[in-house]
Amino acid sequence: MSADPVRRRLLGALGASIGLTAAGLPIQLSAAGGRVVIVGGGFGGAAAARALRQLSPGLDVTLIEPSAVFRTCPFSNLYLGGLRDYGSLGHHYGYLQGPHGIRVVRATAVDVDVERRRVHLHDGGRVPYDRLILSPGIDMRWDALEGYDEAAAQRLPHAWKAGAQTRLLHRQLRAMDDGGLFVMVIPDNPYRCPPGPYERAAMVAHYCKRHKPKSKILLLDAKDGFSKQALFEQGWRDVYGDMIEWVGFSADGQVLRVDADERLAETAFGERHRAAVMNVIPPQQAGRIARQARVTDSSGWVPVKPETFESRQVPGIYVIGDAAVAAPMPKSAFCAHAQAGVTAAAVLASLANRPPPSPVWLNTCYSLIAPDYGISISGQYRLRDNAIAEVTGGISPLEAGPGLRQREADHARDWYHVMTTAIWGA
Repeated sequence: MSADPVRRRLLGALGASIGLTAAGLPIQLSAAGGRVVIVGGGFGGAAAARALRQLSPGLDVTLIEPSAVFRTCPFSNLYLGGLRDYGSLGHHYGYLQGPHGIRVVRATAVDVDVERRRVHLHDGGRVPYDRLILSPGIDMRWDALEGYDEAAAQRLPHAWKAGAQTRLLHRQLRAMDDGGLFVMVIPDNPYRCPPGPYERAAMVAHYCKRHKPKSKILLLDAKDGFSKQALFEQGWRDVYGDMIEWVGFSADGQVLRVDADERLAETAFGERHRAAVMNVIPPQQAGRIARQARVTDSSGWVPVKPETFESRQVPGIYVIGDAAVAAPMPKSAFCAHAQAGVTAAAVLASLANRPPPSPVWLNTCYSLIAPDYGISISGQYRLRDNAIAEVTGGISPLEAGPGLRQREADHARDWYHVMTTAIWGA
């Protein structure tokens, strides 16, 4: 399957009715009425809110989100690399409130009363629902890596939630001396955005090549392989020479403990690496409200019914995005968006006492190795034997000239613009 036609179709699908036409779902579903509450205003939650109103314009839709501005993890690596400014990562909710008539509540959801079907807010408020969609993203597992907790993250930032942590890592990288060692600690699967650490390495290298050319980047990884590995390693060599070194699990890449004061990472075999800047990406779990709603299992993630993304444990609660167990779909922004559309249709069908439409989900994931060097992977997913299965997929070819790499880089920027415009209007 050639890369360019796949990307064009995915971009077109995203721009058309928030991707719902690409999923083969009817655009004019009607519900029997009801109140749908969504917790979390990221790529999944905000897209679900807009999809619900598009499919059923009279539906009562409430989006609960504490932040006035949503900062995207996609393209935050480009900010670290000096290719975008911080302001470009921010998106507001006025577009959802105004043209789409969605009630946006600026508050933190702290609990869910599953018996009375009410969401409890930090200020004591209660928001009733008939159906609830949780899109809570991730929380860090602060007890998973010795020496790494919330206090340590102020010195060894994870920057795996865009915002203050991203800016901290940006400042540390700018302050690093030329010749400094940038160390990244990478967890085992699953975690948000599987290719993200490796794009980040490329963007840090892009910055260092221009401003700190004697510096090195060391990736200490708790696994022996990663998404688009051959493409990343080829791109790193072609653009940055030996600036980036990746050490996998079998070569003693698993970090067991860190020392934030000394900026030290110690591996399973006792090797100690001292960094000028250390980016620690810890193991993760579903966001806190999912745990409060009792929809997580012992893994820390949320098992869902694959045809609708309704919780397997609590009826009437649907969970989309990074928090959900949806393998083989990755935990990506595009998947969260695709799940939002399909789940919105399933929620409306449930309110109308109708069977859910047959789901189809799409994904595409772009990574930049340099401003003019992009790579990508894509997939389409359907139900097979009551489980999610990848039915088609595509990946950038290893043997490709600069023209294709440039087009993929351009597609990445187009993807971000179309995605954020489709959801937030800008």
